[in-house]
Amino acid sequence: MASLRASSVLKHAFLLLGAIVMAFPFYWMLTTSFKSFVEAQSYPPTFLPSVWHFENWIEAWNFPNTRWPRSFLNTIFVATTVTLGTIVTAVLAAYAFARMSFRGRTVLFSLFLLTIFIPNEATLIPNFVLMSRRYLGWYDTYTAQIVPFLASVFSIFLLRQFFLGVPKELQEAARLDGAGHLRFLWSVALPLVRPALITVALINFLASWNSFLWPLLVTSSPDIRPIQVALLPFSNEAGTQYHLLMAGASFVILPTVAVYLVAQRYFIEGVARSGIRG
Repeated sequence: MASLRASSVLKHAFLLLGAIVMAFPFYWMLTTSFKSFVEAQSYPPTFLPSVWHFENWIEAWNFPNTRWPRSFLNTIFVATTVTLGTIVTAVLAAYAFARMSFRGRTVLFSLFLLTIFIPNEATLIPNFVLMSRRYLGWYDTYTAQIVPFLASVFSIFLLRQFFLGVPKELQEAARLDGAGHLRFLWSVALPLVRPALITVALINFLASWNSFLWPLLVTSSPDIRPIQVALLPFSNEAGTQYHLLMAGASFVILPTVAVYLVAQRYFIEGVARSGIRG
């Protein structure tokens, strides 16, 4: 009993240490957002503001060239569209790889998985050239921010693992009742993989919400730029306003934290169950 108790204490201590390490950047962001300009850049740094400057958030919201309302609307539109599109493509592809038999299925799925190992930096410039006015002409449009992300290999893999876990007896019973693949997918398979659907939606929504480098490259107009790019005015040739930058980053990240807290149960369940079948 004593050894089990000691093991439990060590395990929880390790988990607590990991939680502190993960939460510290968010703590630092929030506390820095209430510091003065001088204190935010002081060395050694202070862990709490000597004077709490709550007006930093108002100043960050009204900072020149930020256009927060428009940037939030742009991000919500792009993130929602990407999420819905990814769910559609991932569901159809994952179901085909899991429940349908066709020539070359295993080889094609292996090629899909291999693309995960290609660094994004390796495809950044070719994709940018493809979006330019010379080729597709999508530069500085919503299309350039949405279309390249309407398919996700990881989402296909995750949903495929769940579809493999759907009992074959259910599909055979549905086939006897005259249901085809689409009817079985809509009426039986999708309700059974709801945790995976929510996980896919959450992962892609957060990834789109936090996207910075790609929108920065393919857009130039503030009218269609997302909120991550809207943080750029806090850093210019005169220096970086770290206290205002942290204030801006705080209310940029708050909606994603709220979304995660609402869907975290499904997210954890989806990730935990994704490897139950090979």
